[in-house]
Amino acid sequence: MTDITDIDLPYNGWQPRPHQKKLWRYLARGGKRAMAIWHRRAGKDEVLLHHTSVSMMERPANFWTCLPEYAQARKALWSAVNPHTGIRRIDEVFPRQLRATTDEGMMFIRYHNGATWQCIGSDTYDSTMGSSCAGLTMSEAALSNPAAWAYFKPMIEENNGWAAFISTPRGKNHTYDMFKYAQRQPGWFAELLTAEQTGALTKDKLDEALAEYQALYGEAMGSAQYRQEYLCDWNAGGSIGSFYTVEMLAVRDQGRVLEVEALEGQPVHRSWDIGMADDTSVWWWQNQGAQCVILDCYSNSSQGLEHYAELIENRNRERGWIGGIDYVPHDAKVREWGTGKTRVETMRQLGLSPMLVQDASLQDGINAVRQTLQFCVFHPRCEKGISALEQYKREWDDDLKTFKKTALHDWTSHYADSFRYLSLSWKHAPRREIPPAPMEGWIIPPPEEPRRGRIIL
Repeated sequence: MTDITDIDLPYNGWQPRPHQKKLWRYLARGGKRAMAIWHRRAGKDEVLLHHTSVSMMERPANFWTCLPEYAQARKALWSAVNPHTGIRRIDEVFPRQLRATTDEGMMFIRYHNGATWQCIGSDTYDSTMGSSCAGLTMSEAALSNPAAWAYFKPMIEENNGWAAFISTPRGKNHTYDMFKYAQRQPGWFAELLTAEQTGALTKDKLDEALAEYQALYGEAMGSAQYRQEYLCDWNAGGSIGSFYTVEMLAVRDQGRVLEVEALEGQPVHRSWDIGMADDTSVWWWQNQGAQCVILDCYSNSSQGLEHYAELIENRNRERGWIGGIDYVPHDAKVREWGTGKTRVETMRQLGLSPMLVQDASLQDGINAVRQTLQFCVFHPRCEKGISALEQYKREWDDDLKTFKKTALHDWTSHYADSFRYLSLSWKHAPRREIPPAPMEGWIIPPPEEPRRGRIIL
């Protein structure tokens, strides 16, 4: 067995390529915050994996690489094989001689000095509760749940650790805003590199990539995908297959994310997507003239309705909001096992004011969102929800090489669903103080019917 004193890091004589040296030097010299918006196949993960391995030998601590979804981590990193060498990527980076433990199921490595590295997902970021981290890589950050970094940041700061965000663009979403912030912030590393700048791929390879995208997605969409992936174009259409690309680009480009507050004396309503094991998401909003002003959003999982009722009460008190109506999906009237009560009944007992949204198809709801977004102004505190709307997209059928009509279920789904209920509700919402509601809940009449007041279920 090779003595560990004979092992040099980075392992296997790895050296950064010319375009990677600037980031590598920044991290090697103790840099704490880095954003690398590099083109596809530029070696973003390669640099950060080697930096993580070196960091593990320098400091016995926990280090994580976070992918947008936990399931992606196995395919993209843990099980991935370098096609040039035929060796697993993790074996090229983390020497087996230094490992005390390799857990295939948990995607976890422990070095003999006690340092650990693990793959995690932004879709299950709260599964790390109780852990501590001294080095974090947010891989494909533009596709990750922005709530994950908000959750990890206190850990990193407490441990005086480092965090690196690596990605290609996905429209002008939360990663775009963070990159602009990093460019202005002293001490941050911020770099955008296109394939034309790095020379990492030959012109023939780039031409081949463009042709493949156009064959797969069509000429227009394929060209947009190529500009996004290889030219790092923030304006190339956001996430391919997303439902609201055009509308959300307009929200950003027209400056409709700005500090705006609720009008005094008018109710602030809420729209819900109510889950059980999955997330429950809530949007706060108010009609102001012809505009729908989106004031806040929140999402959590594995919490009872009591948690949300308390949160709403606190926000109303702290911000001076008049509580409005809680617009909930049609299935909220279904009685639950165990209690025998509907969610509407439970919400009323907690002091909320539920009203059932009309039972519309997914496509009708999506069309309603597209129409509604033209009238929306968002407060910056809604950034997580804004990013979700930008990234909410169709499922891809790899056999047929086309997008399905159905939506991909990921962290964006619940924000998008609750916003869909908002879009089916806001034109009917009362604009003045709301009188006490009937005990069994209300239902909103469909747009094509005249308004006939409250309908008791």
